[in-house]
Amino acid sequence: MKEILKATMLCKTYSNGSLQQHVLKNLNIEINDGDFTIIMGNSGSGKSTLLYALSGMDKPTLGSIQFRGAEISKYSNDQLAVFRKKHCGFIFQQMYLNDTMSVMDNILICGLLVNKDRKGITKKAKELLGQVGMDENCYNKFPSQLSGGEAQRVAIVRALINSPEIVFADEPTGALNSTNAINVLDVMTKINEMGQSIVMVTHDMKTARRANRILYLKDGIIVDELILGQYEKNDSIRHQRLREFLERMGW
Repeated sequence: MKEILKATMLCKTYSNGSLQQHVLKNLNIEINDGDFTIIMGNSGSGKSTLLYALSGMDKPTLGSIQFRGAEISKYSNDQLAVFRKKHCGFIFQQMYLNDTMSVMDNILICGLLVNKDRKGITKKAKELLGQVGMDENCYNKFPSQLSGGEAQRVAIVRALINSPEIVFADEPTGALNSTNAINVLDVMTKINEMGQSIVMVTHDMKTARRANRILYLKDGIIVDELILGQYEKNDSIRHQRLREFLERMGW
């Protein structure tokens, strides 16, 4: 498969006076088109720091990050902002929907940052909302009128509205109950099966089962990875392989 993202000797250090905290330590990662990669590890292992570095939300201290051959680690802050807007989608544990805007307007405001064709963006938003199981009754609702699962599905549509080449997700089901979490994971699995590249941080085993690849971090280092292949529901062997892998990692 074609490589979309590559990090080489990636380091991230935070300084506080004379004290230094080395969060990422000489990481090497390759992400291919269509991958559903999940990053796991104990609290403080550097999962979110790695996600933010790969997505251009934060700059590494040392090392190289290339997106389709372009070295984004050398971009200025303004260049990174353009890169994120054009190429990336973001889904977080907190949905960050604007409470004063309707569902549709929350999506359109992001789409219109890239494409000024309001009619075309509106059509695409409706198509995406339909794909994640949201019908016309939700278009004019406000975020406070939605369930947690519905709000997260709207956040997914917002992340997809500009046709990003890669979606970054940080604990997207962490604030949801089990039913809503499964519904959101079904959506994520569906968009991945359609070819969407996803990099996700999670601590949840049920979420991790959806990935075709697991990377495990310890103290800022990738210590191992597990290739699971395409997700299939009720695959007991997949579940067992993941459980054994995580046990070996001391999870």
